[in-house]
Amino acid sequence: MPQATYQDAELVLKLYEMRREERMRTARAWFVANFKVQSLAEVMEKFPPGSDPNAYFRMVTSYWEMAASFVVRGVLHEELFFENSAEMLLVWERVKGFVGEFRKSRNNPLLFRNLEKAAEKYVQWLNANAPGAYETFSNFVNPKK
Repeated sequence: MPQATYQDAELVLKLYEMRREERMRTARAWFVANFKVQSLAEVMEKFPPGSDPNAYFRMVTSYWEMAASFVVRGVLHEELFFENSAEMLLVWERVKGFVGEFRKSRNNPLLFRNLEKAAEKYVQWLNANAPGAYETFSNFVNPKK
């Protein structure tokens, strides 16, 4: 992988600044504490359209989908992103169980596609550089019921 550039660092900092916006901070805190679902039906029941929790879900997932697209498209240095964006992997861990249902319900196979691809690359990177870290992280993020 090529060396990260100052442009990469600037983009990581811009992404960080966006995460610090007050409403985004609220949405991220809510997501980490409350978004623990097993199915699309559970998402719709617990976080119905028009509710603040639904807005928080959309805000967090669309932010990380956008950030992931920079990595997937080669705009942002992968390793630099992975070193600074563990939250993206948390978001993927929380949505991956129902993303297939979500794509079918919206007739859109592109939903969360960048998030999925970047998360897969992140897991590969973790497994290569910190064996066991992904499994520990995944178990922490999604403890067994």
